[in-house]
Amino acid sequence: MRFSINIPNFGDFADAKTVAAVAEAAERTGWDALFVWDHVVHVKSQRRAFGDPWMLLTAAALATKRIKLGTLVTPVARRRPQQLARQVATLDAISGGRVIFGAGLGGPVEDEYGSFGEPTDNVVLAERLDEGLDLLARYWTGEPVTHKGSHYQVDDVALLPPTVQHPRPPVWVAGYWPNKAPMRRAARWDGAVPLFGHESGRRPPSPGEVRELTDFVTGQRDGRDGFDIVVGGVSRPSDGPDLLASLADAGATWWDERQPANGLGKDRLAPVLRRIEQGPPLL
Repeated sequence: MRFSINIPNFGDFADAKTVAAVAEAAERTGWDALFVWDHVVHVKSQRRAFGDPWMLLTAAALATKRIKLGTLVTPVARRRPQQLARQVATLDAISGGRVIFGAGLGGPVEDEYGSFGEPTDNVVLAERLDEGLDLLARYWTGEPVTHKGSHYQVDDVALLPPTVQHPRPPVWVAGYWPNKAPMRRAARWDGAVPLFGHESGRRPPSPGEVRELTDFVTGQRDGRDGFDIVVGGVSRPSDGPDLLASLADAGATWWDERQPANGLGKDRLAPVLRRIEQGPPLL
């Protein structure tokens, strides 16, 4: 099992220098990855400073040499795939091939989409997510792309250079479990980031929940190897043997350390840095 730190792209973490310091601390203390949220307003009524996730991750890449970097998650449906492809490929080059791309529908939909006149129908957003993901994978190869889809049109365009990672960076897809549709989508790619209904307080999933999800995704993949199951919550360094060994046995390959979603400190540096300095949980 590998271990990541998860931070929002607002509050204290809207500042690229702060995110660079977080990334440096995470690498120094033995964590394997840093993931950043991708929001533009999150909750519209709450006035906060935000940073662009790709600029924040660029600062993190320049401050580190080893850890993986990415978003959890980017709402592909509210991005232009060609611009997003450029951003990810540039970060992959700067970092020397350390990008993991996390994708999902994103939300809150009324705030993040509706505030800007974007569609808010989940069916439409899911279609744009699927079509956009397919386009990203093609763009990242550097080969010419012609596409006539329901939501995007491309006429003989090659986006160069391709990503450092071939054929592309790993793609993880998030969604609420036990909803099957997002996990079917995830099974077509490289990893699943299941969210569970009780996660507002960041309580970890049970081994039974993880095993159920793992069995479902494995069945969708017809035995293909090389797939990540990313679970997370709030832990202490000493929790590893009791908390994480059973999750790893159930199929989890990553533990994503998160602040309580309903906690006042989720966008503050001090508690996040304190947890980073304690190091990852021990297995």
